[in-house]
Order: sequence, then C-alpha cells, then structure tokens
Amino acid sequence: MSDVLKQLEAVLEERKNADPDSSYVASLHSKGLETILKKVGEEATETVIAAVGGDDGQIVYETADLWFHTMVMLSHKGISHEAVLSELERRFGLSGIEEKASRKG
Repeated sequence: MSDVLKQLEAVLEERKNADPDSSYVASLHSKGLETILKKVGEEATETVIAAVGGDDGQIVYETADLWFHTMVMLSHKGISHEAVLSELERRFGLSGIEEKASRKG
C-alpha cells in the first residue's frame, strides 16, 4: 500500500504547481485550503452514505475519493503520508482507551 501512496504523493506534488486549467489537483491548490477541506468533508459524507447503503463497491469507490482528497490536503500543508503512517504505527498495539488517555496529559 505504501508504494501506491508514495506514487500518489509524487504525482500530487508534481501537479501542485501545474496550470489550474489543465490539472484538477492544481485547481484545488489554487483555490486554497478551505476549498480542499470542503472536498474532504464532502467525500467523508459520501463515504458515510455509501456505508449506510451497504454496497461494498460504492464504499470502496467513495473511500478512495476520501483518501485522495485527504492526500491533497496533506500535500497542501506540506505533510507527507509517511507522517500519518508513522502515527498509525505508533498507535499499533495500544488499546483505543490507552491511546486516548495518552492525549490528555
């Protein structure tokens, strides 16, 4: 999975400064963080609706859209997908209760 994320991250970085008229990713970046966040929210909502509907194919499709737009957000903020994977790795083996308690300190 990480190879796909690396490839996607490279493409997103490449298109970040492309012509907004020729690249969807560049158009999102040119409109700014607020527009990107609206897309993330929209895709999250569509993912939830798909899950409620129960069609596995639609759930996968909408989740891919959500992940894609989240990667655009990370790119816009200059955050690598590796930072997210590292955080997930840090949490691995912790119970959800322990992880939540560690944030209260």
